[in-house]
Amino acid sequence: MATRVAQRRERIYVDGEWLETENTLSVTDLADGGTFAAVAAAGPEHARTALAAAHEVKPELRQTTVVERAKWCEEIAAGLREREEELAEVIVREAGKPISSARGEVGSAAERFDRAAEEARNIVSKGEFREGSTEGHEGWNAIVKHEPIGAVLCITPYNYPLATTALQVAPALAAGNSVLLKPASNTPISAAILADVIADVDGLPDGAFNFVPGRGSEIGDVLSSDDRVNAIAMTGSSGAGKHVARESGMVNLHMELGGNAPAIVFDDANLDEVAGACTKGSLKYAGQRCSAISRVLAHESVHDDLVEKIDYNMNTWQAGDLFDEETAFGPLISEDQADWVEELVEDAVEKGADLVRGGERRAPEGVPDELGNQFFEPTLLANVPHDARIVDEEQFGPVAVVTTFEDREEAIEISNGSDLALDAAVFTTDYNRALDVADRVDAGAVRINGAPSHGLGDVPFGGNKDSGIGREGLDASIHEMMRKKSIIL
Repeated sequence: MATRVAQRRERIYVDGEWLETENTLSVTDLADGGTFAAVAAAGPEHARTALAAAHEVKPELRQTTVVERAKWCEEIAAGLREREEELAEVIVREAGKPISSARGEVGSAAERFDRAAEEARNIVSKGEFREGSTEGHEGWNAIVKHEPIGAVLCITPYNYPLATTALQVAPALAAGNSVLLKPASNTPISAAILADVIADVDGLPDGAFNFVPGRGSEIGDVLSSDDRVNAIAMTGSSGAGKHVARESGMVNLHMELGGNAPAIVFDDANLDEVAGACTKGSLKYAGQRCSAISRVLAHESVHDDLVEKIDYNMNTWQAGDLFDEETAFGPLISEDQADWVEELVEDAVEKGADLVRGGERRAPEGVPDELGNQFFEPTLLANVPHDARIVDEEQFGPVAVVTTFEDREEAIEISNGSDLALDAAVFTTDYNRALDVADRVDAGAVRINGAPSHGLGDVPFGGNKDSGIGREGLDASIHEMMRKKSIIL
C-alpha cells in the first residue's frame, strides 16, 4: 500500500493563471479512507472569466499550424508519462481503481495525445478540391479546408478521470480549439495534474486551456448555456446529458452517455470463452463502465451451463488493497451508487430472479470501516425476468445479470427494449447469424465473440437513443471539433 504523506490541494487554472478559491471540493480517499484532497471550486464568476478567455483566444489559435498543435500534444503526452506513478496513485485514491488498471489508464491517456497529433496532421494535410459538376457551375473550383470550431467545453466522468479527459481534450487542442475542462467533482485530481502539464507547454497561448473544477449545480449551466461555447464534449449519464442539451442551444454536441450493453449468447457459442468475457465485462472496475456487459441474454438451452461457468469465473474476482497488483476491483464511487445497485438487485430478486451469489455490501478485510458501505460483492443473478428494472436500466455495479430468450427474434426484441443503446455483443459460431444480429441490434457498436471495448479510440464509438449524440474516437472526435469551409475559386 502506498503511503499518503499529506492532503493534496489543487487550484483552478484560468487564462494562464492559477487561482485559489474560498470554496473547495473535498475528494474522498477510496484506498485508505478520509479526505484525499481539497480542490478549489470554481464559482459562476470564475466560469465566466474562463469563458471570456477561451473566446478571446480563438483568433490566435486559428492562426496556429497543425505542426505547432501536434507538438503541443506530443509535449503533453511526454509530461503525462513523466508523472505516471503520481497519476496512477491519484487515480487509485480518487476513483477507487486497482493500481494495475490505473497505470494502464495513464498510458492510454498519454497515447491519446500522441495519436491526436497524428490524426490532426492526416486530416489537415488531406483537404479536398472539388470541381463544379452541375449546369451553370462548370467553371467553378473549390478548396474545402478544415478549421477549428472555436471553444470546446469538455465535461468528463469519474470512472475514467484521465483517459476520457484525454479523449476530449487532445482532439480539441489538436484541432486548434480553446478548451474549458469541467471534471467530475468526485475525481478532479488527475485532471488537475493534466492541467499542470498543459500549463507548462511551450507556446500555448493563455486562455487556450482552462481548468474549472466545481459543482455542476453552481457552474454547469453557466458553462453549457453560454453562446461563446461552440462545441460540448461530454461523457456522463443520460439524464445529465439531456439537461446539458436543453441548456446548450445551437452548439455541436458530442456526447457519450449511459449504457446497458446486452450480450446475446446463442446455443452454438463456446461457453467457456463466453463466461470469461461476460464475467470480465460485468465486473471490471466494479461494473462502473458505460460499456460494461449489463445483461447476458442466454439461449434457454444454455442458460444453466453458462450461469455455472460465470459463477466459477467470479471466484477469481476479489476486492482488496487497491495497491496490490492482484486486486481485481475496489469500492463503488459513493454510497449513493451502492444504494442504486442494491435497489436494482432487490427489485430483480423480488420479481423472481435467482440470487446465485453476492448481493451484499461487504468490505474485504483491511478496508477502513468508513468505506465498507461502498463495497458491493460480485453478484450473479440468474433466470432474471424480462420486466426486472436491471434488464433495461443502467446499473454501474458489479452485477452479472443472466436472462433467457427462445429464438433470435426474441433476443433482438429484448436487446432493443431499453432506452439505452451504446454497446452490445453477440456470441455465436454462425458467421451469417452474427452479422444479421449485429445489423439489427440497436447500438452504436456491436462486438462479435467478445466483450465491448472502446480501446484508444481507433474505431468510432458512441450511442443511439438516450446513449448519446455523435461518435467519439481520435479521428472521429477531431472531425466533430472542426468545421469545413469551402473557398470557391
